[in-house]
Amino acid sequence: MELRGVPLAEIRRRYVRDGERVSEALLEELRDDPRAGARSLARTLEARRKRAAAEKRRLRRLFSLERGLRMAGVEHIAGVDEVGVGPLAGPVVAASVVLPHGVWLPGLNDSKQLSPAARERLAAEIRAVACGVSVGSASPEEIDRLNIYHAALLAMRRAIEGLSQPADMLLVDARKVPGLAIPQRAVVEGDARVACIAAASIVAKVYRDALMCGLDRCYPGYGFASNAGYGTKQHLRALEARGPTPVHRHSFAPVAAAADVVREV
Repeated sequence: MELRGVPLAEIRRRYVRDGERVSEALLEELRDDPRAGARSLARTLEARRKRAAAEKRRLRRLFSLERGLRMAGVEHIAGVDEVGVGPLAGPVVAASVVLPHGVWLPGLNDSKQLSPAARERLAAEIRAVACGVSVGSASPEEIDRLNIYHAALLAMRRAIEGLSQPADMLLVDARKVPGLAIPQRAVVEGDARVACIAAASIVAKVYRDALMCGLDRCYPGYGFASNAGYGTKQHLRALEARGPTPVHRHSFAPVAAAADVVREV
């Protein structure tokens, strides 16, 4: 592109706002342009191009395990993850996601590394492109009866069994799910290392956060919409003042202690 005489506003529109491809020749022209604004734009575009290349490398690493399994003949690979092990209230939720071969999801990452807005955007994109998405949960009553570890496994099994397309292989974040005939592999820190597990972590997190917002309307004062049931100062103060609700996990020590206080009063 010959930039001589082209207004900087037009260049910015094309290459910053509209995202046209930035070539090395274009960057050279901008670097050599006598206008300070053009040289500054060259630095901006070069930095953006480097970030895009780094993101492409990161995503290739994130999809590498699934790519290798498909090369070995495994077709439907389900990522499985859970959220909500630590909160004092609400269910533990798991998701299972089967991504199609060749899918590309810029920004895909462990849900804990993403902003709420990025999680919402990616959850919608995942649901739009996935071969299968399923969510399972275990209730506070089941958590109290089974303990949180086994309740989380139950939620995972429900998520896996809810897939409309049965998986040929399960990739599970840091554990294996008992009682299933499907081959599976536990991947330590899988939500940060494997694309389909990262996708499952996002779907589960967005689903549970929305559910906790609904419970906040049913049980106001505990801050469920903002704390997702975790033991924040606001939540603990409300527990002490009001006692537990039916959606609290009564086997968890702070909840049990608050129930004892209420009974004594």
